[in-house]
Amino acid sequence: MAGIYIHIPFCRKACTYCNFHFSTNHQLINQVIDSIGLEMSLQSKYLSAPIETIYLGGGTPSLLNQSQLETIFNKIGSIFTVLPNAEVTLEANPDDINEVQLNAWVELGINRLSIGIQSFRDQDLQWMGRAHNANQAIDCIKLAQKAGIENISIDLIYGIPGLSDADWSNNIDFATTSGVTHLSCYALTVEPKTALAHKINQQAIPDVDAAHQANHFQILQEKIAAAGFEQYEISNFSLPGKRSKHNSNYWSGKHYLGLGPSAHSFNGLSRQWNISNNALYIQSLAKGNIPFELENLSLTQQINEYIMTALRTIEGIQANKINSIAGKLIFDEILADALPYIKEGLIYSHNNQLCLSANGKFMADGIAANLFRDEPMNH
Repeated sequence: MAGIYIHIPFCRKACTYCNFHFSTNHQLINQVIDSIGLEMSLQSKYLSAPIETIYLGGGTPSLLNQSQLETIFNKIGSIFTVLPNAEVTLEANPDDINEVQLNAWVELGINRLSIGIQSFRDQDLQWMGRAHNANQAIDCIKLAQKAGIENISIDLIYGIPGLSDADWSNNIDFATTSGVTHLSCYALTVEPKTALAHKINQQAIPDVDAAHQANHFQILQEKIAAAGFEQYEISNFSLPGKRSKHNSNYWSGKHYLGLGPSAHSFNGLSRQWNISNNALYIQSLAKGNIPFELENLSLTQQINEYIMTALRTIEGIQANKINSIAGKLIFDEILADALPYIKEGLIYSHNNQLCLSANGKFMADGIAANLFRDEPMNH
């Protein structure tokens, strides 16, 4: 099975912390959508398996009108084999969600929403430069449920300067009692060249505090488990049976095709990413060319990519997956390198799997880096 990701590179306004590719100038929307259709045609053979997930991300896909979305879905249906029970996700902002839009989305076959709420507190939303307010954050969930969309995920951000432990706890409580089935929770990250980074560099606002964020993460782990959600990936939590199939496929190494400016694709042996420039993307597709860069993955890179993604998940690093990529000896080497972490209680080993403990999740990136294999790997 495989997935399709479509990047819609437009937003109503710029959030202070965001470093994704987007534009607040909407003049090229229709041309980008037409170009995505051209790219689909050119990439019709990239995936050999039927499509089980479609994910519209961005940017802000929810600002597209019904006709624009219809164009995208009709093109997908004419080129790819989409399974009848496919998970179809639309990223949406609360200020775009209303009864008319919701009914149109349901009619188009969208059966899952990922809503960028970020916080249920007005002061946090203003600090982040979000376009919606706290009331809209609460109301949009009710509206989506009323429209019949039962599979709803929301994003929350923690570790924001000025967000107390009590306020963060309240945000989690709002989320877990709202009826949503999935949460994605991220520590506020200061990305270079963002408005947030500029303000911090100018000392106009305080920098993020690592200890503050770690405390919020611990509160999150405890409260989310008590509410019946499983932490199936470090930043992702779901009720039973409600994991994001699309993102789970990323982490398990399934193949996916990315369409649109800045979108990434992966076929197991290579990955490629499109140019992050709307005008150049349109111009290239008009000439029948896809403007992407390609990286062929060595055996070592394939193993390290799997280590990096799998270690973040509840299933962890699995011997049979490592063996299928590079042979049995490699898992034994990884296990040997993991022994110090096992002794410290940061990793636990069972059934030929290596999984992070609750404390290990605080150090996931560093642990993964220390388990990476070195080039060349001759097995």
